[in-house]
Amino acid sequence: MMTFKITALDCPATDEDDAILSVAPTPLPILGARTGVVPVGAALAFDDEAAEATGEDRFALLLVDAEGEVLMRLAGFTEEDVVAQWRDLAAKGGLTRMLLREDGSLVPVSRQIGRLALGRSRQRRRNGSLSGRRPRFLTRRKATRLPARPCIHRGESEMFSRG
Repeated sequence: MMTFKITALDCPATDEDDAILSVAPTPLPILGARTGVVPVGAALAFDDEAAEATGEDRFALLLVDAEGEVLMRLAGFTEEDVVAQWRDLAAKGGLTRMLLREDGSLVPVSRQIGRLALGRSRQRRRNGSLSGRRPRFLTRRKATRLPARPCIHRGESEMFSRG
């Protein structure tokens, strides 16, 4: 990303006094440039001003430091987009997800250290290893075999003798 523009690139200046540089700073905030000001959480809050202006519910995302001070406010999210944006911002930035209550207190929703999420893990597979198994519909059916020593009945009229 280029944050400044150099004019007259096709005509190199012969003297340093003739060079004209115009610098346009980026409109995006640079977080973490100052020491001690690092966001640790992404808070979801209801945006009263935007909701009154548009007539529908609007939400704001707040970047919060360790003391609970708001570093930056991202506003104007609709109800459909805000949760996806909130989770994406927290996941990519390694920030703790928080909610801003009506009384102004911040409540953490998820616990994490940096990008490492803390808590119970979900077991994604069953206990056994699936590599040695075949699905039931793919099992091979074995042909029947005679017993090792066949039983031969001679001279009897019935299979089961009663005497």
